[in-house]
Amino acid sequence: MMVSNRGSVLRLMLWQWKAVLLFTAGGLFAALAWQLPQLHVLGIPTAPLAVVGAALGIFVSFRTNSAYARWWEGRKLWGRMINVSRHFCTQVINYLPPDAEQERRRLVHRHAAYVHALRCLLRQQDPLVDADFLRVVPDDPETYRGQSNITHALLHRQHAELVALDAAGRLSEFRTQSLDRSLEEMLAVQGGCERIKKTPMPRGYGFIAERLIMAYGFLFPLGLVAELGWVVVPINVLVCLSFALISEAGRVLEDPFTLFWNGLPLYNMSMTVERNLGDRLGDEDLVEIPGVDARGILM
Repeated sequence: MMVSNRGSVLRLMLWQWKAVLLFTAGGLFAALAWQLPQLHVLGIPTAPLAVVGAALGIFVSFRTNSAYARWWEGRKLWGRMINVSRHFCTQVINYLPPDAEQERRRLVHRHAAYVHALRCLLRQQDPLVDADFLRVVPDDPETYRGQSNITHALLHRQHAELVALDAAGRLSEFRTQSLDRSLEEMLAVQGGCERIKKTPMPRGYGFIAERLIMAYGFLFPLGLVAELGWVVVPINVLVCLSFALISEAGRVLEDPFTLFWNGLPLYNMSMTVERNLGDRLGDEDLVEIPGVDARGILM
């Protein structure tokens, strides 16, 4: 996620260079056509263009707002995951009997591995080759190979171990039920993240917005060229590029878990969970929580 203000107009224009060329061509077409009197019939009244521009702005903004709602929901879900992780760790440490240190550490470390696996799942990466997952998972990683959903397999093993502790009389029924509710909350968060990841916004939104902006890039200068002349070229680029950037912002915000600059800092959050759990266990070799890199991006 980009957290710095190092962006520039030049970078934006390079990012959207195709749109800049298109809107420049639209402005040049209008300016050149106006040099020929017989083509003055192409002029368009400004009033209809203003109405169309307002409608286009509302449509593009609606799409971007919908995309941001998905992004923010993803952030709230991961905020819940961090809190549930801390609560689950506290439960495990305090609920298990003093002689269950091995089980206590295994449950907490497996949960840290679960959070790393969820990060990999949402970023379409393989947890079995992720260094952070392999570092903390207390089980043989090969036991998870071939699983269609490694995160679910990890929670299943967590539940099985808690049930075994309950059956052995080492956990009370109340404590087992409390831990079970924490696992249920984790599944709810995971399900919410998977719903966002696997349900893209309707393709029609982006397609229609893109085509309307392209058309407006050629119609808009025809309404101003009579008054502005050649100045209509930069004006057209400025106005239409604003629409294009708002629309593009909606596209990149649609997937909050991407590795692109707009994606949520899942790596930072998963490492935060691991560090917090290690603190509670009293581990000495604690991981460092990554900060903002030289590009101003928090991963």
